[in-house]
Amino acid sequence: MSFKRRLTLCTLTGLWALLASCAHPSAPADTGARITAADAEPGNWLSHGRNYQETRHSPLKQLTRANVPQLGLVWSFDLDTHRGQESTPLVVDGVMYTTSAWSKVQAFDAVSGRLLWQFDPQVPGAAAVNACCDVVNRGAAYWAGKIYVGTLDGRLIAIDAKSGRPVWSTLTVDPSKGYTITGAPRIIKGRVIIGNGGAEYDVRGYVSAYDAATGALDWRFYTVPGEPGHPDGAASDPIMTRMAATWSADSWARTRGGGGGTVWDSMAYDPDLDLLYIGVGNAGYYARELRSPKPSGNNDNLLVGSVVALRPESGAYVWHYQETPGDQWDYTSTQHMILADLPIGGRQRKVLLHAPKNGFFYVLDRESGQLLSAQAYAKVNWASGVDARTGRPIVNPDSDYSRTGRLWMGFPGATGAHDWQPMAFNPATGLVYIPVIESGMAYMLDRHFQPLPKGMNVGLDLSVIRLPDDPALMAQARHAMKGYLLAWDPVRQRAAWRAALPGSWNGGVLSTAGGLVFQGDEDGNFSAYDAAGGARLWSFNAQSAISAAPVSWARDGRQYVTVVAGFGGAAGLGSGPMEWSASGPRVNRSRVLTFALGGTATLPPAAAPAVRRLQPPPQFADAKTIETGRIAYHRTCFACHGFGGMSAGMLPDLRYSAALSDEAAWARIVRDGILSGGGMVGFGEDFSAAQIDAIRAYIISRAQATAGRAAARTVPR
Repeated sequence: MSFKRRLTLCTLTGLWALLASCAHPSAPADTGARITAADAEPGNWLSHGRNYQETRHSPLKQLTRANVPQLGLVWSFDLDTHRGQESTPLVVDGVMYTTSAWSKVQAFDAVSGRLLWQFDPQVPGAAAVNACCDVVNRGAAYWAGKIYVGTLDGRLIAIDAKSGRPVWSTLTVDPSKGYTITGAPRIIKGRVIIGNGGAEYDVRGYVSAYDAATGALDWRFYTVPGEPGHPDGAASDPIMTRMAATWSADSWARTRGGGGGTVWDSMAYDPDLDLLYIGVGNAGYYARELRSPKPSGNNDNLLVGSVVALRPESGAYVWHYQETPGDQWDYTSTQHMILADLPIGGRQRKVLLHAPKNGFFYVLDRESGQLLSAQAYAKVNWASGVDARTGRPIVNPDSDYSRTGRLWMGFPGATGAHDWQPMAFNPATGLVYIPVIESGMAYMLDRHFQPLPKGMNVGLDLSVIRLPDDPALMAQARHAMKGYLLAWDPVRQRAAWRAALPGSWNGGVLSTAGGLVFQGDEDGNFSAYDAAGGARLWSFNAQSAISAAPVSWARDGRQYVTVVAGFGGAAGLGSGPMEWSASGPRVNRSRVLTFALGGTATLPPAAAPAVRRLQPPPQFADAKTIETGRIAYHRTCFACHGFGGMSAGMLPDLRYSAALSDEAAWARIVRDGILSGGGMVGFGEDFSAAQIDAIRAYIISRAQATAGRAAARTVPR
């Protein structure tokens, strides 16, 4: 590079830093510029996706296809919480910052693994009732010497990066509603951008910006309409009339002031265009006939299932593209977005790459929101394609289960063809590496639906899902659910290669300039693949499933790879039984693992799981009562304890509960919530005493059916 070009680059970088510092009183001159120029310091991992474009591609080249078999464990750290782990670590100047379940934050000496501090925000156990998919946290943000984390109970907290002491805390949600935060914040021009979750819990979605120095609210943008005739005084007000026209007039009342559309995960930022991109989730309730039974006209329910571009300094709306109009299948658009410059139609285009739950891979012009192309990247039957002229999906009429009233088996299911697990983009290969799920779901309208005060309210009759008791049939059902790592060419809109994985639930992805792709899977394998052809080149047994995405960083000339291991999330809760290995429920061993060439550390031997004998009490109820209990269980309880009363191992398997033989003890737990400190709140507001005891009868029936097949089961400690 010539001196003149170096001088120009330095000048532009300095100008960007100056502009960033002037744009907002709390924005320092260095942090935004460092993230913008992330490739200039490849030894760090400064933001959630490594850079503002969220490519999750490391420029480090020390690890190659040739030497990756020499990769070994350098250090590991056992976390003190054994729920789901989904965090992407940050590495800033030799210090690593991770988050774990219950919104805890850790700081390590990145090279040695020595714990420097841990911050526990003391999230109350009762907050777990609003978490659809475990008490997880996907990561923190760094800005000007502070670490920022969103907590499960809706707080945003700034922490001093050196000491681990809190600097400020602000409540970002209405605590009387079912909001949660599990996603990582992003910070742009001194503003901490954070959304929330809870579309299944009667909330109204929005994204907010807070001053990074003080925690003061700067702006808020709502993603679904509010109460008619009552403006929010928010950044979304100018587009609210347009949004409201796509919902039924009575939707506010029908959804109890909710509507969903939560911004619970993905964001990206283009510093050149100065555009913030957010992904908007599903509507609440899932069944459109329950939330917006509009007889004619536009019933798209903006902005659910959309990618939206906003101005980060004001929250002003710029454009949107709705991927799933009127979404009824939980096809959120909150999945990872990547910004890239690609040759499309004979010229270089600034594009946004997106593989949401609905199974189509979208290439959007990120300046205008124009659809450039969309093709199915997984098994899809809810739509036959996307109309290139209108940008709308060509919807299969049979998929409109809420209007037909019939049972419909949809692909993808509610877990999506790709969920929150991040994908990655390698600019050298031009490929996007996607963790794909191939799994369907039975959708049927709940004709007797009434929202309940606690737990999920989705409007589906989930009691229609009946899992087989026969172990051979269960094995076939598991086999039908597939997971694979897919290398996708976004220009040609076709697969380059795919690598099969055990099970269906697989982990987030890292790409490196050494020609490698790293990913974990649900059997606990942490593996490296050839980025060009997909061959598996190296693998390490982490002793626990891996859902989180790895990162790569360097210190003193040595390249490292770090991943957080730990089973949980949706796979560890309601969808559990389909995720079992052949040996039974899974065990969670939550750890931070760091690897490098020549690493010789080892993990302690995996403790043998406890073996408990299943001894169900006698059945006390008749068939009608058991059926009442089955329906009530699948209305609420399945979300944590598994379909058919079969836990995947993350939370107690109720078939083994000693309380089954004691009506009073069962009532104290299920009705009164004596175990709420651990997350098991009471559901006396949802169910009558008779229904609660009917649930006990149903679980006894499930325990007896299991005991009839085997004398003992293996369950985690």
